Amino acid sequence: MTKRLTCDVVVVGAGMVGAACALYAARAGLGVRLVDRGPVSGGTTGAGEGNLLVSDKEPGPELRLALSSARLWAELAREHGPAFEYEPKGGLVVAPTPDALAALREFAAAQRGAGVTAVPVDARQLTELEPHLAPGMAGGVHYPQDAQVMPALAAAHLVRASGAALHTGRTVTGVLRTRHGTVYGVRTDRGDIHAPAVVNAAGTWGGGVAALAGVRLPVLPRRGFVLVTEPLPRLVRHKVYAADYVADVASDSAALRGSPVVEGTAAGPVLIGATRERVGFDRSLSLPAVRALAAGAVGLFPFLRRVRALRTYAGFRPYLPDHLPAIGPDPRAPGLFHACGHEGAGIGLAPGTGQLIARALTGEASGPDLAPFRPERFDTEGGDVR
Repeated sequence: MTKRLTCDVVVVGAGMVGAACALYAARAGLGVRLVDRGPVSGGTTGAGEGNLLVSDKEPGPELRLALSSARLWAELAREHGPAFEYEPKGGLVVAPTPDALAALREFAAAQRGAGVTAVPVDARQLTELEPHLAPGMAGGVHYPQDAQVMPALAAAHLVRASGAALHTGRTVTGVLRTRHGTVYGVRTDRGDIHAPAVVNAAGTWGGGVAALAGVRLPVLPRRGFVLVTEPLPRLVRHKVYAADYVADVASDSAALRGSPVVEGTAAGPVLIGATRERVGFDRSLSLPAVRALAAGAVGLFPFLRRVRALRTYAGFRPYLPDHLPAIGPDPRAPGLFHACGHEGAGIGLAPGTGQLIARALTGEASGPDLAPFRPERFDTEGGDVR
């Protein structure tokens, strides 16, 4: 007979968001078990670039969460040193034309009003920041608060720091509820885990975990490819992307969209993104997407034309229709909490999300902090799906 396990909270999903939820819940004094059907970082986190961005977010709840998370990432970096390759290298957004530059600077001005450090730079200053950038750019904006981590390393270190009991290779097959509807744990393929709180941090698969509890959360996969070059130490100093990247992030289109994003890493290779398309969980290679990545990158940095791409990989961003994550308690299933649907921003938003979840678990979270992220906001019919 399989032994039944108990704890204060079960976190489902051992990616970056789940790791952060486990860490901050443990720091709040709760006993945590972290469950994943695969390894730590086996899903979206392991296919991410590790971006910690404020530059791509308009004023509003997501930007506030990003700024909070940026401060928490800096604290975590001080605790763990170089263990997860934290680089506060800053971001550089470039505009090829005067019209694009005017729109970018208007966007940056609104961000500054919300607490972002956004420094306008002219064409001459662009080449001082990035000597290998293509000539002819009209100008840009420098975002010194942008940073990067190596996501798989970072998630692993957060899990270790949490002290949570880790159960990998264990699939959640059900969310346990009393006849009154209260959640009291999860059922897995290797036995039940009882807890008065369950956190759904399953990322792109968060909609499926919600359905196991009988509630609707319309998380959809949004595929993206990344190209990885041979090592090129410090030839690209910042995260550099074109101004139209922000529009691609905010787009609701299911079709392929791509805008160049180029950044160096502590290990040397340059990462090239970013494409977005909704094709379900299809992992097959898309030559049009990869060609678009290469062409866009060469347009920003012409020297890349002579560089070898060593590999490409795909991941699935957890997309929600209003581009905001679901964070907090679910009133449709008391005891269930959600921390998923961050789309491409989950790495950056993870610490702030984990802190909000910990506060909600201990009854400290305030309404205004969680209200924009309410999990039930998509329920137009006012009930669960059971």
